[in-house]
Amino acid sequence: MTTTTERPADTSEARMPEQRADASGRRPALLGTVRGRYAVAAIGLVLAVGATFLLDPYRNYLLSLTAAYVCATAGLTMLVGRTGQLSLGHAAFMATGAYAFALTSNGLAEAGIEGPVLLLAPFLVAVVAATAFGTLVGAAGARLHGPYLAGLTLAIVLALPAVTSTFSGLLGGDQGLYVQTERRPEVLSTVIANEQWQAWVALVAAAIVLVLLAQLGRSPSGIRMQAVRDDTAAARLSGIDPFRVKVQAFAISAGAAGLGGAVLAYVTQAASPGAYGLAFSLFLLVAIVVGGTGTLPGAVWGALLLVLLPEAIAAVTETLPLPDDAVSRLDGNLAVLIFGALLVVIMIAAPRGIQGALVALRGRIRSRTTRTTRTTST
Repeated sequence: MTTTTERPADTSEARMPEQRADASGRRPALLGTVRGRYAVAAIGLVLAVGATFLLDPYRNYLLSLTAAYVCATAGLTMLVGRTGQLSLGHAAFMATGAYAFALTSNGLAEAGIEGPVLLLAPFLVAVVAATAFGTLVGAAGARLHGPYLAGLTLAIVLALPAVTSTFSGLLGGDQGLYVQTERRPEVLSTVIANEQWQAWVALVAAAIVLVLLAQLGRSPSGIRMQAVRDDTAAARLSGIDPFRVKVQAFAISAGAAGLGGAVLAYVTQAASPGAYGLAFSLFLLVAIVVGGTGTLPGAVWGALLLVLLPEAIAAVTETLPLPDDAVSRLDGNLAVLIFGALLVVIMIAAPRGIQGALVALRGRIRSRTTRTTRTTST
């Protein structure tokens, strides 16, 4: 997994898409302004919401899961790509958000509170709780590097089951918590299914994370993160506090993951330690590497793989004439095997991930088109 500590943001293919300039050195007019980025995000959100009308309830559920994973992978790819800090325990931040959401939502529901407060307040508490936890972990690990930081975050996710068992009266132990959530508004009950409403909520959450992280990438804070990643000593001589920058990056990344965990708890109506184990945490890391470390589109590609690849594998195994015991053994294990093989193949064929390969392909097509146009004109 040491490939994730490379510095892909030094190349134009792996930069945040909003930072790339065209061949003339000018930034794209639409993405070069705050209004432009918000407009693109709004258009994408409207198209995604419109697509929910074309999907059945189960596929809307899968769309909700994808949006939840996008929040986590986007935060993780920002942390790894921008500051070079390797986290193997991001599932723990998702779990923090999920449990904070569950406890807040259940408390409000028992108090008889309904409506927008029951929907929005738990999400806010989840982000605050995950951000605070990320700040604590970031402060502890800001002076650690490479495997030492990875070991710290790994220990956190491994400790999650013990924490839930110790505080089983509050967190439900191994069984977790059932979440009482605000379902779709009554005015929409005859228009859309509950799964479609959940997809809308999840898509809005993912859009907020992507827009804020894109904005961060162009801000002075994003530049300081890159400076600390590239050369800590030079950044310190320039007046940048590496400790503060690393803690800030960890807090932001954890907050995004916490929102993803809250969305997951809202959609599944459950928060349990089994959903945020070590395997899932490693899947998040593999997803950003396969998608393209340091890029927001790469985070989306990675989230799509996390959801669609197991579904495709399950569909294929169901069509094969296999005995029931073989199917049960392949369930889950085959996905891990294919994820590992996919990581190896992509690292050999496209070291910058899916997004890097697409950017390189687009560059070759543009270059070929330019040469053809010049040849035709002469």
